[in-house]
Amino acid sequence: MEPQKLLNAMLSQDKFSEWLGLQVIEVKEGYAKLQAKIRPEMLNGVGTVHGGVTFAMADSAFAFSCNMYNNISVALDVHISFTKAGKEGDVFTIESQEVHSSKRTGVYDIKVTNQHDELVALFKGTCFRTGKQLIQE
Repeated sequence: MEPQKLLNAMLSQDKFSEWLGLQVIEVKEGYAKLQAKIRPEMLNGVGTVHGGVTFAMADSAFAFSCNMYNNISVALDVHISFTKAGKEGDVFTIESQEVHSSKRTGVYDIKVTNQHDELVALFKGTCFRTGKQLIQE
């Protein structure tokens, strides 16, 4: 199945990724690259990007990359390490890369960097592949 068709099917229902302002740069099986600009409403009480926003952006890249096989995949385990605070106006690039894949699971490394190519966060996700198709063939 063509990744763009799968992506379009996901995006048609994904209002949260739309709210985050995520722009898809590239998708293919086991891979996704996104970008988003940090807006004022994404900041926390100390004026930096809320960790939940960074987490959500990484989680969306994870979801797009692991669902490009037309096999609905859901998160089993995820965690994140924050390495640098983001600020208003930053442009985050979120890149998800598959590091292991089997019939039932996949493991992904997701890097979030800013416009200066500085690491903002590392996210690791394990997905469960349900065996159900996203788009019926």
